[in-house]
Amino acid sequence: MEGDADGVKSGRRGGGQVCQICGDGVGTTAEGDVFTACDVCGFPVCRPCYEYERKDGTQACPQCKTKYKRHKGSPAIRGEEGDETDADDASDFNYPASGNEDQKQKIADRMRSWRMNTGGSGDVVRPKYDSGEIGLTKYDSGEIPRGYIPSVTNSQISGEIPGASPDHHMMSPTGNIGKRAPFPYVNHSPNPSREFSGSIGNVAWKERVDGWKMKQDKGTIPMTNGTSIAPSEGRGVGDIDASTDYNMEDALLNDETRQPLSRKVPLPSSRINPYRMVIVLRLIVLSIFLHYRITNPVRNAYPLWLLSVICEIWFALSWILDQFPKWFPINRETYLDRLALRYDREGEPSQLAAVDIFVSTVDPMKEPPLVTANTVLSILAVDYPVDKVSCYVSDDGAAMLTFDALAETSEFARKWVPFVKKYNIEPRAPEWYFSQKIDYLKDKVHPSFVKDRRAMKREYEEFKIRVNGLVAKAQKVPEEGWIMQDGTPWPGNNTRDHPGMIQVFLGHSGGLDTEGNELPRLVYVSREKRPGFQHHKKAGAMNALVRVSAVLTNGQYMLNLDCDHYINNSKALREAMCFLMDPNLGRSVCYVQFPQRFDGIDRNDRYANRNTVFFDINLRGLDGIQGPVYVGTGCVFNRTALYGYEPPIKQKKKGGFLSSLCGGRKKASKSKKKKGSDRRKSAGFDDEKSLLMSQMSLEKRFGQSAAFVASTLMEYGGVPQSATPESLLKEAIHVISCGYEDKTEWGTEIGWIYGSVTEDILTGFKMHARGWRSIYCMPKRPAFKGSAPINLSDRLNQVLRWALGSVEILFSRHCPLWYGYGGRLKFLERFAYINTTIYPLTSIPLLIYCILPAICLLTGKFIIPQISNLASIWFISLFISIFATGILEMRWSGVGIDEWWRNEQFWVIGGISAHLFAVFQGLLKVLAGIDTNFTVTSKASDEDGDFAELYMFKWTTLLIPPTTILIINLVGVVAGISYAINSGYQSWGPLFGKLFFAFWVIVHLYPFLKGLMGRQNRTPTIVVVWAILLASIFSLLWVRIDPFTTRVTGPDTQTCGINC
Repeated sequence: MEGDADGVKSGRRGGGQVCQICGDGVGTTAEGDVFTACDVCGFPVCRPCYEYERKDGTQACPQCKTKYKRHKGSPAIRGEEGDETDADDASDFNYPASGNEDQKQKIADRMRSWRMNTGGSGDVVRPKYDSGEIGLTKYDSGEIPRGYIPSVTNSQISGEIPGASPDHHMMSPTGNIGKRAPFPYVNHSPNPSREFSGSIGNVAWKERVDGWKMKQDKGTIPMTNGTSIAPSEGRGVGDIDASTDYNMEDALLNDETRQPLSRKVPLPSSRINPYRMVIVLRLIVLSIFLHYRITNPVRNAYPLWLLSVICEIWFALSWILDQFPKWFPINRETYLDRLALRYDREGEPSQLAAVDIFVSTVDPMKEPPLVTANTVLSILAVDYPVDKVSCYVSDDGAAMLTFDALAETSEFARKWVPFVKKYNIEPRAPEWYFSQKIDYLKDKVHPSFVKDRRAMKREYEEFKIRVNGLVAKAQKVPEEGWIMQDGTPWPGNNTRDHPGMIQVFLGHSGGLDTEGNELPRLVYVSREKRPGFQHHKKAGAMNALVRVSAVLTNGQYMLNLDCDHYINNSKALREAMCFLMDPNLGRSVCYVQFPQRFDGIDRNDRYANRNTVFFDINLRGLDGIQGPVYVGTGCVFNRTALYGYEPPIKQKKKGGFLSSLCGGRKKASKSKKKKGSDRRKSAGFDDEKSLLMSQMSLEKRFGQSAAFVASTLMEYGGVPQSATPESLLKEAIHVISCGYEDKTEWGTEIGWIYGSVTEDILTGFKMHARGWRSIYCMPKRPAFKGSAPINLSDRLNQVLRWALGSVEILFSRHCPLWYGYGGRLKFLERFAYINTTIYPLTSIPLLIYCILPAICLLTGKFIIPQISNLASIWFISLFISIFATGILEMRWSGVGIDEWWRNEQFWVIGGISAHLFAVFQGLLKVLAGIDTNFTVTSKASDEDGDFAELYMFKWTTLLIPPTTILIINLVGVVAGISYAINSGYQSWGPLFGKLFFAFWVIVHLYPFLKGLMGRQNRTPTIVVVWAILLASIFSLLWVRIDPFTTRVTGPDTQTCGINC
């Protein structure tokens, strides 16, 4: 969001800047301003280097490629028109004289050395396991931006990570398909870190400390590759474009490469302004309504009135917390062509950042291996440089079925990946590609496509048969446990007590496809499990993947996916890089969140599985403040942010009230800030002294692994040269040991945060509290797609887990009501997080409000007194404002009215069932220490067709509260109508208000009622409901009329008297 001009201004304010080419001081002008060679990006260059660049160089800024303007005192060069206004005396500038020929030669040598270092030798290495060669990721211009830790040794890894241990070879279980499966590397040493502690990290650490000592003497930061580096304020992180040599004669190309990679697209004022006006009007009407309700009690039904008013006040507060974070919704556009021009030009080595992709799975019976295999295949076929992609699959259940299925997947990938890349097909998950009911020949012109597609479909069907065979054999576990073909037992036979296992399936020798092209790395990881240790479920597994990936490949960014979320858009990673690698925006972005989209949902989306209101309205609103919350999958992280560091500090102008409302808080005092920096461990950015923290203090924070600590100091990723592949695997085994995190900050300040089953909300909240911002990316073609439980009971259990996680956060120290006020969390962003944690509490007033209509109908009392004409206006205005807000919200978001209505219905269904249980379970856990088990949501595909899961009835206690409320409201309706029939026409007026609220409850619970009724092949559920209701009413009318009984009338008392 910061423009280039901001970088220039900050550069002029800062004193003592260092030239990024020669390492000398930039110098100042006669007015005392810092000399700024480039007025566009403010890249720090001293006057002599500037003069040399104009006369003998490219005449352009090394960072943004903008042609240098002639400054005052600069001699005109050949072909440049004289500018009298700029030409002035050279004595206006305080810089060394540049007329000396020796000094000119020194400057020329520095410029050539700088270009060579930034263009090639500064590359960060990533191991290329299949051939022992190295895949290079272009380094930056040699500069470390302000607030970031510089890299340690950048070098090569010789050798390769073998696919099997030298001493062990592992086969598939007896009776398998006959192919040899690679053996996972298992920790056989009692203390692998001691074998390895001296081989990695110590050399790099010593070089790093020596470099900093040299910097203190010389004023520069010598890196091991010979590049002098100095911190800079005016430079964005990740501007790898600085080392690319462009042809300055091509003006169009030059302009494109300097354009932003993305932009914010504000909503049209004709749509957003009426929406905001209605919100304000609704707030005013709501205040008047609540004032009337409080000041007009119902004397004959005081308890009912009091309960209803309390509920209405809570609903009003909940609406405010939910509504106002949607005040600034925005859209975003990405420019993939500009990204390619800047970082991935054809014929040149790609400079795109490396990405480590995490896939997590636990139980292969609930998460079918075929589903996980499709996710992995879509990752391996992603449209991204193969040497920049590494896929890590976490098997937290240590299942041999998952291991064998992954071995089969790696073999099938050798055929699948070249096919999809050759014909550019979407999606690249074979199950979903072959099941598409579209014209697959559209836009296909290659004559061999039909033949190749048929052959590939046959190959995939054979692959499915092999995987299904593995699943069938895994149904019955042998008494002695799973045995490998070499006769040794499977290390994970005891899922609660087994060593750590790592297997590199692709990336070792032979990691090529059928056409001889390299494939992305594929690594199987199962962390160590031992009794007596707290493993922290999914959050612990994700942190283990962070450490393993840092040791083996150390990609600068990380994407995490659930095992059922495949890549639907092969350019999804490039979409994320448009934000993360943007020179201005990327330095403050902690993650890029994509919306969740789902396959296999019934057409009417009975239980609001798509959650469109949340993904298309709420998160777009948050994107205009500080960014969307992290939703657990489909998210690309900045590794630095996940390590607990703070973003670079930006100088901001003081704003007014509106700016402070959505733009954050004022900075804390120096003493408070200093105290908080120790607690947050944010010293990795701004304080040079903190960059010299000892290795011991870093190991205390990150754990006892010199290799991992060294990897955290590499801003742009890569692994140090002193490591061999074998030692890397040993260290990777060490960092996934169950005791590694003891007495460290993992789970409290680093990585995925522990303390809640919804670790995603907590992790994102900690990042936002430190001052990072997130980005919401919604490409036209959905980036990822997954599966969702369409069965009522499964859906309620899923919502229960989410709500329970929110309750756990509410009663923890990380509750947004009181946590992070000394940080840089924006005010409206805090509103959203508070709403995220307290929404389960709404279930209590919602339950009461759903019972009140039935009580009123059964007792004949009402919660609202007889209202006057003026009061009725406010009631009508409130309902109109509610509907108007919803309509305008749908108008600017594009959400359909059916999706909006399904969301409203399931808000009531989930509120009086799953949310209610979550509140009580959370209280039991906090007060009594009674923990609840984590239930994995079933990812089973709809093999029976026709949405068989939708109509399947599975009993759970979550069904009791909604069923009870539904029955008593139906009984109340019948009782109320019968009372009105017996009492005469004068009782029908008050009855309509009671019936309105009762029908409001019944209509919202209608999808739940359909779920209870199951499949109705002949009679629609609505017909059954109305038949029962109307039959009851007409029965009462029939009894009231009683036509078959002769009516006996007594004498007229007025005529005869009482004693007649």
